[in-house]
Amino acid sequence: MPRPSRRDDVLDSALGLFVEEGFRAVGIERILSEGNLAKMTLYRHFGSKEALILAALERRNRQVLAWFGKRIGESPLPPPERPLALFDALEDWATGKTELGPFHGCLFVRAAGEFPDLADPIHEAAKKAKEDLRQLITALAEKAGYLEAEDLAAELLVLKEGASVLCQIEGSTEPVAHARRAARARLRTWLRL
Repeated sequence: MPRPSRRDDVLDSALGLFVEEGFRAVGIERILSEGNLAKMTLYRHFGSKEALILAALERRNRQVLAWFGKRIGESPLPPPERPLALFDALEDWATGKTELGPFHGCLFVRAAGEFPDLADPIHEAAKKAKEDLRQLITALAEKAGYLEAEDLAAELLVLKEGASVLCQIEGSTEPVAHARRAARARLRTWLRL
């Protein structure tokens, strides 16, 4: 396996710290120190802390989408119940049973909170990540045969996001169980082809 590039080294160092501690709390010097990196390496590849944050969010978005997609795709649930696999995956993540690393809440929620201006590129990147996840859930609902899959996906995303935030706040996976029950009830009433 080839050695990661220095760009990857910077991203890995930054992303780990951002996930654990947030964006504003982590300075450039800390990223460099933790990653045993030179300042020139960071600025050669990213130019600014904002560019580094945007690259970290893009990488995390790809990781999260791939992981949720894989977990949902591997679910043994029958197609009409397959959207519930979203909550099974979230529960595993919240208990630390995944390659996504320890659960510290949603990095995109954190980004939107730390950069609340809707026009801020970092806030826009967080919004895009949620839109990408909604599209993944929409495709899942369509494949399961649900009518108005986009509306169903929007509802499931709200349940998933609420559960994720409460898992972080409470330090418990109980909110996932509540969200799963609500999603199951909703799926029973949603029209299918």
